Amino acid sequence: MAIQGATNDYSYLTATTKNDSAATTKKTSLGQDDFLKLMTTQMTHQDPTKPMENGQFITQIAQFGTVSGIQDLQKSFGDFAGSINSSQALQATSLVGRYVSAPGTKGVLEAGGDITGNINLTASAPSVKVAVTDATTGEVVQSLDLGEHGAGKVAFSWDGMNSNGTMASPGVYKIEATAYVDGENTVLETDINSKVDSVSMGTGANGVKVNLTGLDSVDFSKIKQILGGVL
Repeated sequence: MAIQGATNDYSYLTATTKNDSAATTKKTSLGQDDFLKLMTTQMTHQDPTKPMENGQFITQIAQFGTVSGIQDLQKSFGDFAGSINSSQALQATSLVGRYVSAPGTKGVLEAGGDITGNINLTASAPSVKVAVTDATTGEVVQSLDLGEHGAGKVAFSWDGMNSNGTMASPGVYKIEATAYVDGENTVLETDINSKVDSVSMGTGANGVKVNLTGLDSVDFSKIKQILGGVL
């Protein structure tokens, strides 16, 4: 005689239950022990005239094993990502107060200082130029002609002097590098040297952020070079 309430379909074992926010400790899914207990109960109370087939039994075990394996893999990746972020944060804290090179188009001019960096020249050019613009007013305060260069990194330095021969006020300035590449005037990517003010620990997909003095933050992974304490 068949036992009422017994079923051979255990596909629901992979489902989770919705819990009240206060019941944080309540189990939301069946664990391995629960699965084995239910499987044993099913086999004990199954209809003797219609026993579970071997293929069905194996399928249920494989189904549970797959879900369990995925959950374990997700947890492992989560732990691994967390350890990477922690390691990056520890490394990044050593950068506070130092200068680093990172992709960007703005630099901070300090009193008596300068703005330096590198231009990423994609091909040989007869003339590489740098326009320095006041980020607040939009006024071009200086133009630098670096002359002819081959492909690669081209270093630049602005000493803070205006085109009229006076010192520019401390603040944020935009750096735009251009060159004639393959017959066209091309805007080039620049790496600006900036001082690290602090670091921030991200969450989830956001990793460690390096906060640059007077500028926006950049991903720790985008730091190209550590230059030292004083430029």
